[in-house]
This record gives sequence, C-alpha cells and structure tokens, in this order.
Amino acid sequence: MSTVNIASHLKEMARQCPEQTAVMLPIGRAIAGRSTYTSLTYRQLDQLSDTLASRLTQSGIGRGIRTVLMVPPSLEFFALTFALFKAGAVSVFIDPGMGVKNIGKCLSEAQPEAFIGIAKAHLARRLIGWGKSSIKHLVAVGTGAAWCRWLGGNIEVWDVPQLLSTLQLDGGHNTIVDTAADDTAAILFTSGSTGVPKGAVYSHGNFAAQIEMLRTAFSIQPGEIDLCTFPLFALFAPALGMTAVVPRMDFTRPATVDPTEIANPILQHEVANLFGSPALLNRVGRHFARETGQWPTVRRVLSAGAPVAPAIIERFAKQLAPGVQIYTPYGATESLPVAVIGSDEILNETRHLTATGAGTCVGRPVEGMRLAIIKVTDEPIALWNESLLAGPGAIGEIVVDGPNVTQEYFRRPDLTALAKIKDPVSGRMRHRMGDVGYFDEQGRLWFCGRKSHRVVTTEGTLFTEPIEGIFNSHPAVFRSALVSITRAGKVEPALCVEREAASRKTDASQLTRELLELGAQFDKTRMIQTVLYHDAFPVDIRHNSKIFREKLAVWATTVLNRRSK
Repeated sequence: MSTVNIASHLKEMARQCPEQTAVMLPIGRAIAGRSTYTSLTYRQLDQLSDTLASRLTQSGIGRGIRTVLMVPPSLEFFALTFALFKAGAVSVFIDPGMGVKNIGKCLSEAQPEAFIGIAKAHLARRLIGWGKSSIKHLVAVGTGAAWCRWLGGNIEVWDVPQLLSTLQLDGGHNTIVDTAADDTAAILFTSGSTGVPKGAVYSHGNFAAQIEMLRTAFSIQPGEIDLCTFPLFALFAPALGMTAVVPRMDFTRPATVDPTEIANPILQHEVANLFGSPALLNRVGRHFARETGQWPTVRRVLSAGAPVAPAIIERFAKQLAPGVQIYTPYGATESLPVAVIGSDEILNETRHLTATGAGTCVGRPVEGMRLAIIKVTDEPIALWNESLLAGPGAIGEIVVDGPNVTQEYFRRPDLTALAKIKDPVSGRMRHRMGDVGYFDEQGRLWFCGRKSHRVVTTEGTLFTEPIEGIFNSHPAVFRSALVSITRAGKVEPALCVEREAASRKTDASQLTRELLELGAQFDKTRMIQTVLYHDAFPVDIRHNSKIFREKLAVWATTVLNRRSK
C-alpha cells in the first residue's frame, strides 16, 4: 500500500533542507519594527513531531483515535498537529472563537476519545463537561500545564520545549503510519456562519490533493517565506516547503489586527506569500493608504473567507510591487480551492461588471476541479444526472467535484444528504456548495451569494451579490446586505447598509435618496424601496468577513415594526 499522509511532505523537506526554518513565532515585543522569534528548523519539527507521535501512540492516541486539539498557534501546535497525522490519529479542529455553546455541540457530535489542550482549554472542558462521556485520554501542554493535574482524570503533562531541548538531531525516525488516501485524517468543523457548525471529514487524500492544487495554482516555491494569519492555513506552509512566520495577533479577530504587526514581519523576514481575510486586508490597507510600494518582496497575496471588495484590493495593492497579484481563491471548508482570479482581472475588468449587477467573479476552476451549475432547489438530490443542470448563463447552485472535495459530514447523514450528490459513474460524492452563481461566456464563475440568502418575492427572486454589488459602488457605502422582511404578510426585500466611517454623520435621508436613484437604474434593484442603516454588521468569527444576514433580517424587521407603531 502506498502511504498518503500530509506529514510525508514535512519529512521530505527535513531530508532535503534540514536547516531551513520551518516555523517562526514571536516571543518578544517589537523594537524598532523587529521582534524576537522562537523557531524550528525542518529537521527539528520533523524529529519533534516524530517523538510526539511515538508518545501519542504509547498513550493510546493512535490510528483512528479522534483527538481534539485546542492549542493556539505555537511550536506545540505545529509539532502536535504533524504528530497526530504521523500517528494516524484523527485530528478534530474546532474554532475556539465560535463560542462555548457551539464548541459543546461540535464536541458532542465528534465524540472525541482524546483531548490535547492548554490549561485554559482543560479548565473549560472540566467546568462545562465537554466530551465527558467519550474522552479517555487527556494531555496538557503549554505554560501552566502542570497544574492541570489538579483537575483529575489522569491528565498527562507534556513539556514540549523540554522534549525539544533533549532531541538527538542525528537521525530521526520514520514514525508515519501506513495511512491510505481514503483514511480519515481530520474533522474540520465549519464556523457555523452559514448554518449549524458541521464536521467536514477530511481524508489524507483530500489534504494531499489540496497541497498539490495550491502549489500549482499559485506557483509556490520551496524556500519562500509565508506570513500566516489563519492558523489552519499555516499548516500548509511547511507541507509546501515554505517557512511559516506567525504574526502577533488575535486570530479570532482579524478585523482588529494591529497593522504594524503585519507590516513589520513582512519587512523583517522578506515575506513572499501572505494570506489574509478580507477584513484583515481592509484594516491593513486603510492604515497604510498614504504609502506605496512598502513590501517589494511579496510575490502574492491570497484572501478568502468572503468576497473581497475591489476597493479593499485596490488599497492593499498599493503596497506591493507592480504586477504582484492579490488572488481571491473561491472555496469552502468542504472544498478548497475551487476557482481563482487575480487582482489585475478584478480591477481592470470584473469590478465594473460587479457594479452593474453581475455578481462577484471568482475566476476559472483550478486544475483538477470539475464544476457545474444546477437548478436551485432546497431538497436533497441522491444521484447525479444531466437533467439537474441549469441552462447556459442561468443562475443556479454551484456543484463541485475533485480530489480535494470531502465526501461527508461526520455522523450527520441528514446534512450529508443535503450537501452531497453521488456520481453513479465515479462513485464519488459531488459537493453542493450552497452558493449560487453562473458561468459567463469566457468560462469564468460568478458568485451570486448563498442559496439560503436569496429573497423570494411574488415579483421574482433576488440574489444577494448582484444586488449588493450595485449599491456597494456608492462611495458612502462600506458594505450592504440584502435581507428578506415580512410586512403585512408579504415578503419584501430590504437593504441594510453599513456606511464608510467618513459618511456616518452625513444626512441619512439624502444617502437613501441617492441609493434608491441608483437602484432605479437597474431592473434587479428597482423593487428595493427600504434602506436601513446599521453601525456594524454582525460577521463570522473565523474571518470577520461573512455577513450574518439572518441576524440582520431579524434586526431589520424589529426596526420596521417599531417604526410602524
């Protein structure tokens, strides 16, 4: 059997470039723009994760054991994650920012058998009762881990820095178990921003495909320096042969990042690759709006998690060398990447179409992906057949198929049935993205919003992205959100608007008149007659970019009912 395991990439890099730095994390405050870092070379990361993989196996955390990892970005996080892959355990990744209630739901569904975390995570686990009925193995790491013994439950305390200091860096061991492409590698819970959090089951083959697709799509070269602002994406850097530099920031609040904590490491380490959510790019780009060409070493920027406004791209691009692209890869937890487009095409062409109601162009499918547009339905579809397809140019649900596409949700056959369609030819599951869109004549995919966010009225169906793109073109609008309201028993569309900071004190009635005049110019926006202003849209905790339209709809209905009294 041929072993397929993401940790194999780490071991190969340790063989080829043992002294290249794999990961770097700040340990001291920046002085004159330079921080002090702790780091691991590829040889150190490989051998430390080998040692930890052996300890995991000895502790009963081996092949197939579902293991929650609640450790913030740190040397322990990188070493333990690769150790879990090497041991064949199933890593359960849950975003800590989703809140105590949702974390509890995720753990209840995952039924983990092992829990590895810092002291704070163990305290929460004990007080709230997370995984009480299923967890049999407990490991504490990080500062303050020793006092976790007082919590009871036979907690093992591992001093990872001490293990690192005693490693014998003269050989290493091949501790990667013989995992196959179809073996489960991890369960990644969605953020819950577009519904209930659900665990996407990742196989080792899914991860292996992602690595190669990312390498090919963005021409990533070993030895590049990567600034990682999203912890899970940071794991791809060592697998791709890059050096992962982790900035000092609150990863659950990228919209509040200190821009200098992004700029300083870019300059200090000559960063070549940067991933940042739209909210992070917006904050950093605004901070440095009066400067240009600051970061000549950056070769590419990736931004995902939500559509990226052209204005955000344009501002951030000013800091980059001419010709450097800001890519906005399209995908989801269940399938990434799906399609990609660069900033040159966005700024020179598609932004103008977006402003006239075309939606948001997310580019062409990446190599290895097969995409289709099917007629919109909220019902499950058991088997794939050509009659499902929407007509040329018609808006429908986006369906994807490829080696990186997950095949199920963990122990949620109901959700799997709603999101997957079995292909009778390949036997694989195609994934329904839950997004709507269409292909243009050039073969580019246009995103038109979430299927669940469409507004169905007696006069027709409205999709969020085409509508919002028109109103977002007004200079006083930071972002807008189309929502559904019910008045006098009738469903109506309403537009919620978050204004640019400089426009928040201006006359709202005048802006409303201008927006309605703008909407009157297009058939798809003409029926919108209700505009409401919100100070700060509720957004997801993972990227601070996806708008919670369901919450805005409730808010809008409440405001309108109050006004009618």
